[in-house]
This record gives sequence, C-alpha cells and structure tokens, in this order.
Amino acid sequence: MARKNHKIPTGRLVRLEHDSKILRNNPLDDPTLRHIDIWLPPQYDDARQPDARFPVMYDLVGYTGTGQSHTHWKGFEENLPERLARLNHDGQMGACIVVFPDCFTALGGNQYINSEAIGHYADYLTQEIIPFIDAEFRTLASPVHRACFGKSSGGYGALIHGMKYAEYWGAIASHAGDAHFDFIYRSDWPNTLTQLARFAPKELSAEHRQLAAEGLDDGRVKNFLEYIWKRASPNGAEIHCLMNLCMAATYDPDPDAPNGFRIPFTPHTGEIIPARWMRWLAHDPVHLVEHHLDALASLKGIYIDCGWRDQYHIHYGARILHKRLTDAGIEHFYEEFDGTHSGIDGRMDISLPWLYERISDKQ
Repeated sequence: MARKNHKIPTGRLVRLEHDSKILRNNPLDDPTLRHIDIWLPPQYDDARQPDARFPVMYDLVGYTGTGQSHTHWKGFEENLPERLARLNHDGQMGACIVVFPDCFTALGGNQYINSEAIGHYADYLTQEIIPFIDAEFRTLASPVHRACFGKSSGGYGALIHGMKYAEYWGAIASHAGDAHFDFIYRSDWPNTLTQLARFAPKELSAEHRQLAAEGLDDGRVKNFLEYIWKRASPNGAEIHCLMNLCMAATYDPDPDAPNGFRIPFTPHTGEIIPARWMRWLAHDPVHLVEHHLDALASLKGIYIDCGWRDQYHIHYGARILHKRLTDAGIEHFYEEFDGTHSGIDGRMDISLPWLYERISDKQ
C-alpha cells in the first residue's frame, strides 16, 4: 500500500444542506433534507482569478453508498477528493468541481431514475441539484461543461442519464454499469427467493398462490423488509436480497401493489413471470441504446469500462453496449481490464482526466 502524499494541495471540501421539494412525500418516507459534499480544486480559491469558473462532475455512487461514502477518510488509500487533488497536482487533470449527491434510500439506494415506488431521483438530480450547485458555486453552468460518472449502479445511472437526460450532460463515464439484465439479475433471483422463504406464510393458500403468480407479495417481502429495517447489520446474502427488491421497486413499480412494486418470479416455485420481466428489460441499457442513439451521439464523450472477470457478469453487457454503439457509428471509449467488480477505484485515474478533457472550457 502506498503512503499518502500530504504535501499535495488538497483543495476544499464543502458540505451543504438541500431540502428537496421533489422528494417530498416519497413512498419510502426517506428524508428530503440531504447533505451534499462538493470538492473545490485549489484553483477555486486562487485570489489571482477570483472570477474563474469551472466545469463540474457529478459522482453517482454504487448501491448501498452515498456521496459521503467517497469523501470520508481512508487509511493507506485515497478517498476521491484526495485522488482528485493528486490528479490535479500532477497535471493529469485540470481544475474541476466535483459534486457528491446523497441518493440513499431505505431500499439501500436507487438507480438514479424516476420510480413511483422509490422517488423521482432523476428529476431530483437534474431539476434540483444541478441548478442548486450552479447557483452556489462558480460553475460553467452549461451542459457541455457538465459530466456524471459512477460505478455499478452509479455507472448504470450515468448510462441512463446519457440516454434519457442528455440535455443536462456533456459527457458520461460508466465503470461496470449494470447492463444485460438476463445475465446480471436473473441468475441472482434464486438466492433472493431463498432469503425471502424465511419470511413466507406458514401455509400457502390459493390466494397466496394467485398473488404470487401476478408478482404480488404474499407477505414474505413485507416481512423481510420489516426485518431488515430493524436489523443493525444485515449480512451479505440479505443485502443482495434487498438489492433485488430495490431493483424491482425501480423497474416494476406499481402504486396499487403491496409495498408499491411487483417481483418477476413466483417465490415458491421460482417460475419467471414474463410480463413482469419485460418491465425489467425495458430499463436494460442493452435494449435502450438503440432507442436513444441521437441523445448518445449528442454527448461530447462516452466512457465505458469493465473488468473481464466481473463476478456479476457485467462485462458481457458492456461488450453488447460497445458493439451496438460501434455499429451505430457513435464514438466512445471502451476498455476491458484484468479485474473484477471490486477494488477498481484506480480506474478513475483514467476516466476522470478523460472526462475533464471533454467538458473543459478549452473544448
């Protein structure tokens, strides 16, 4: 492990509060008052350039994380502000403001899209947080000078925002962003159903079976969620179960359903429910890309990478995206590296300077 270099100018980390109107009355009763961390480069406080303005990047963290996950102290390892300070000091990356939003939910996170079962987090980011940051700091307040990036669920968010919300962004970067749901989610649902079985009704009635056939909760999902929300430290299997329920709430919300969403498999037999699974696939980047080619082509930069040993098999979805973008003639950066889904923060040494070059005022 390398020691930290404490001689590098660190820049300045600012923490602000924002009370969201868009998140009011969200279905999970999650707080509307959120803390947002903002990293300002050393150049921001340069008295010789008091009116200088800067491009902005938004960090979309992965599932179970929030903005502060990337700004807190780490021993023998850089947090993201320290990484940014080093890249800036070494001349690998110009001066840029980086924003760390808080989009955590009672389901462990979200996918940075609008969901009637979780909240309208795409609108929260684009309609509230972006103008809030532009009003508070000396930003280059134009989409061409704004980027979003993330890993895993955050990478998915970056991909979706590049497709559906391209008018807000100049460039995007996805590290192992969720794609090809038939590989990454479908194969994990047996584990989820096994966890939910601990909370199933003791006797499965005809009514329970009818509910299950329609993707509606027979009581086990509600019981599991109540258990999780009371539990101090869920184990890994429980977190993965919660993750799939979070994805169900994201991709197949139903305000009239128990818990506000449906699940895509019958919990007792594990049979897929085709109508429900189609709702998931409608949000899969490998299927969405062909419907949003104009939006993607409007971006100044698209960055995609993934470890070719990703334990969630996301590299297959990344390859499909790469192929479809290439076939459509859309310029993008694509790279596979020798790694998994874990411990890949070092890839930001490549993606962040790459993004900066595309949103800087020199472009």
